[in-house]
Amino acid sequence: MKRITLALTGASGMSYGLRLLECLLRAGCQVDLLISQAARIVAKQELDLQLPAGNAEVAAFFDHRFTGHHGRLTAYGKEEWFAPAASGSNPATAMVVCPCTMGTLAAIAQGLADNLIERAADVMLKEKRPLILVPRETPFSLIHLRNMTALAEAGATILPANPGFYHRPAGVEQVVDFIVARILDHLGVEHELIQPWGARE
Repeated sequence: MKRITLALTGASGMSYGLRLLECLLRAGCQVDLLISQAARIVAKQELDLQLPAGNAEVAAFFDHRFTGHHGRLTAYGKEEWFAPAASGSNPATAMVVCPCTMGTLAAIAQGLADNLIERAADVMLKEKRPLILVPRETPFSLIHLRNMTALAEAGATILPANPGFYHRPAGVEQVVDFIVARILDHLGVEHELIQPWGARE
């Protein structure tokens, strides 16, 4: 069972993160879920989704929302320093920050590690484990680009939420699935969201 740390931050594009969470759980992954306070606000604004306050309640909420999945979900607070993600002695298979704010990206690039999301990402980099950041911002400033360059040089994968359209999406859900499929590809998690390029129907 792959253990994936998934962090949701306050960038626009909460649909990407929640669809990814669903796909990881349905693929049988163990997911350590980290949610920033800003992410909770965005979930309410974009999806009318009011997330519970407690970590156990958050896990139960998504277990119910994605009923029938075969994964395992645990939610952690921003200062739970005894969470597995906080230590290089127990790193996850990989970590994804989706969506990723420019503030979170900058903090990770500078190694600040002031909360569990930043610390977990720092652990991935120092342990040379896959770290995927999914920024949803436009345009990028020079500061953003320099931070992304620093992270790419440190081993992170920068996977902007820039969907393709060659698969002729019929709606927003298929646009979201395009990005989620690319993330799953990089995690080595099988899916059937998008047909591979060149594959015959």
